[in-house]
Amino acid sequence: VQLQASGGGLVQPGGSLRLSCAASGLTLEQYGIGWFRQAPGKEREFIAKITRSGSATDYAGSVKGRFTIARENAKNTVYLQMNNLKPEDTALYYCGATTTIYSRSSEAEQYGYWGQGTLVTVSS
Repeated sequence: VQLQASGGGLVQPGGSLRLSCAASGLTLEQYGIGWFRQAPGKEREFIAKITRSGSATDYAGSVKGRFTIARENAKNTVYLQMNNLKPEDTALYYCGATTTIYSRSSEAEQYGYWGQGTLVTVSS
């Protein structure tokens, strides 16, 4: 079972990136998916989540209106579109899969599967 996060890189402030979370050995449509990030010296923080069907999403206040989470269950992949990136968005970004109830899926400890992280650096 593996989650593979990809799509990170170096981008200038105001730029965009799209992260992908692909699964092998795991049928993502059976799981709620969350994106979290961890900056150096900080704890892992919730960014965005999406239900199994994709019918509901939620975001941290710091990214609302700039980031969009979406899923293509047919491709076993979840995406995080990040627009208008800011230097404070610099972090390792992780995707996770959970079977917990939606109201608790902002909590990192509710996730049983994690990708390895992809680095996003926003700098001029």
